Amino acid sequence: MSSKNSFTNALKKESLRHTNQRQAVWDEIKSSDEHRDAEEIYNALRDNNLNVSRATVYRTIDVLHKNNLVRKIDLGDSPAKYEHQTEHHNHIVCVQCGSIEEYFDKIIEERQIKIVEDFGFKMIRHTQNLFVLCTKCQR
Repeated sequence: MSSKNSFTNALKKESLRHTNQRQAVWDEIKSSDEHRDAEEIYNALRDNNLNVSRATVYRTIDVLHKNNLVRKIDLGDSPAKYEHQTEHHNHIVCVQCGSIEEYFDKIIEERQIKIVEDFGFKMIRHTQNLFVLCTKCQR
């Protein structure tokens, strides 16, 4: 299914109309590989002279997250970041400058699944964020 169809279906599922403003939010998120919070996405739209309300940005992001079109990265005390990359991966987050690196480790993934199965559970989803001081911030 195409990205546009997925977005339209998500809006229908939530009983929301497909508007130019909501489409602009979706397009802005897809246009970047960066991990950005809702305010950064809102500011990028404003910088591109797109008139989208802050409320529309936040609501649209919630719909996208709820329908698995964006991933939410919970950073504890900082605002959550969002990315359009929905293929599973994990994050290394610098607690000082906020930089985020992505990684995937097959051995860690397999071990987590085994641990869950050893308890007799079924994995639904998981996240792993490693909070660090990056090389730059260690200086």
